[in-house]
Amino acid sequence: MKCPFCAHNDSRVLDSRMSEEGSVVRRRRECPSCGRRFTTYERRGEMPLFVIKKDGRREPFDREKVVVGITKACYKRPISREWIEQTVDEIERQLRDELAEEVPSSEIGNLVMERLRQADDVAYVRFASVYKEFRDTDSFLQEIRSLAKGSQEDEPALPPSVE
Repeated sequence: MKCPFCAHNDSRVLDSRMSEEGSVVRRRRECPSCGRRFTTYERRGEMPLFVIKKDGRREPFDREKVVVGITKACYKRPISREWIEQTVDEIERQLRDELAEEVPSSEIGNLVMERLRQADDVAYVRFASVYKEFRDTDSFLQEIRSLAKGSQEDEPALPPSVE
């Protein structure tokens, strides 16, 4: 494995761990040339999955784009990197389980929003504001009202007061 710091062509594996589902191997490595450490993730080879963009273009699914989008939405929120990685793993697994070679980008966005809505309201609104391309404050406020209404429905009903 090539060192990302000095480009030396060899590295030593210090630690290997399987993900919870066993689909990813995480390896901690050390470069014998510069001594720096880095992490690699190994995944099994799979059939290529293509994303159909809004303008009709097709491009290979890039899980890092999904990670970056969720990470930006979760900036300064109590969401761990592990949760983000696990969420992207779940979304990718769900897309691949559908056995489709192509998936609309809107489906990926909806899956991300569904999970963010359950995890953190602020991260959800941040992601939705970019994904849904709000044109003005009214559409933004409408989404927040919808979120607040949904949160009230999710809360358990208060017991009737005893007189």
